[in-house]
Amino acid sequence: MKLLSVNLGRPRPVPYTDQAEGVTGIDKKPSAGPVRVAAPGPKGVGASGLAGDAVCELRHHGGDDQAVYAYAREDLDDWERELGRSLANGCFGENLTTDGLVVSDALIGERWRIGSEVVLEVTSGRIPCRTFQGHLGERGWVKRFTRKGATGAYLRVIEPGEIRAGDPIEIVHRPDHGVTAAMQFRAVTTERQLLPRLLAAGEALHSETLAKARKYLAEQAG
Repeated sequence: MKLLSVNLGRPRPVPYTDQAEGVTGIDKKPSAGPVRVAAPGPKGVGASGLAGDAVCELRHHGGDDQAVYAYAREDLDDWERELGRSLANGCFGENLTTDGLVVSDALIGERWRIGSEVVLEVTSGRIPCRTFQGHLGERGWVKRFTRKGATGAYLRVIEPGEIRAGDPIEIVHRPDHGVTAAMQFRAVTTERQLLPRLLAAGEALHSETLAKARKYLAEQAG
């Protein structure tokens, strides 16, 4: 398992975002050198966990629980075949394009060591948005991405440091609860009945998902 590329975005104006200034950093490109990774701070204040990477819409993106976004090259290759077009590393807005790792099946709370310094922890899957659809230019993309469920994974920073393309990825901790990023994604999108099952992952869950699961359970209890 290794890191194929570390991808960074720069703000650019587009017609398909609801961001106040009309800019987005979703179109990320591979970095030629090492990139510093650190916890960015709470959502709404903190942006990306990668130095030099733009997160423009802080209402929905960035912050400690969404500091880094990873997507598997294997899933990009699958989408290439399905869409009939080339998809470069970073084009899904992912910071990390991985090789040999089934990212969507990563467990909530699973920890990855990347290179010699950085440790990241899986928090959730990625929910597609209007900006993602506009960026790819695929009609009905939000529904299509949701239906496929190859969501990738958001991660928080446990140990900061530098990473670069080619770094090995090692899974250093795997919880035994069975709650994956893909399950979390389904629970908050199309299968709300799964929400109580997410609680097995505890505080490792994205804080918003944890609150949503607890609220759902309380409502069901009456």
